[in-house]
Parts: sequence; C-alpha cells; structure tokens
Amino acid sequence: MEDHAPLISIIVPVYNTARWLPRCLDSIQNQTFTDWECILSDDGSTDESGVICDEYAAKDPRFRVIHKENGGVSSARNAGMDAARANVLVFADADDAVAPDLLELAMGLLEQEPEAMVLW
Repeated sequence: MEDHAPLISIIVPVYNTARWLPRCLDSIQNQTFTDWECILSDDGSTDESGVICDEYAAKDPRFRVIHKENGGVSSARNAGMDAARANVLVFADADDAVAPDLLELAMGLLEQEPEAMVLW
C-alpha cells in the first residue's frame, strides 16, 4: 500500500499542556473532514504532554509526534512544518478546541478560490 500524503497537515506545538491537550486532540480527531495528519511537536515538555501525544499517535496513525529539545513555540512550529507532508497547513495551539467542521469548511473555501488564504 502506498503512503498517502494527506490534504491537510495540522501542526500543534506542545509544551506542558497536559491539562488541555486531550480536548484539543479530540477536537482534531473528530473532524468531519478526515484526510489530514496532525503533527504534535513536543517541545521538551516536563509534564505528561509527551505521553499524551504518544498515546494519540498509537491509537490513530494520522497523529505523528516529534519529541524535541525545548526551543520555544516558534521552534516547535518550525519542526512541525518541516515534517508536514500536505500543501495545506493548519496551526492550532495545544489549548485550542476546534469546531468539528472547521477543516471541511476551510477546504470548501479553498476549492472555490484555490489561490485564497483562509484565515481565522
């Protein structure tokens, strides 16, 4: 089976957000649009955040984890962008929760206007 490149790469920088991270990852996992990957860039967390990332990746192959030395949120986002396989990038913070149809609506807008930049 060929490795399928997803249409969307969601990049989530993670640093000591164990308290909020499951809510964020559940909201991503429950998207109505399903052709995505989520890159969790663990920026040297000292709490259970890294373990939570690994648990989600073990249960759902659309989640991928990068464990890196702490370098700050920009460093974590850049590591996620370097690992992204899709042409469409979406950024979420580890304490965010997104609406279940967020990706579906964004992709619909991009289909209507392929050169547009969708921001929220």
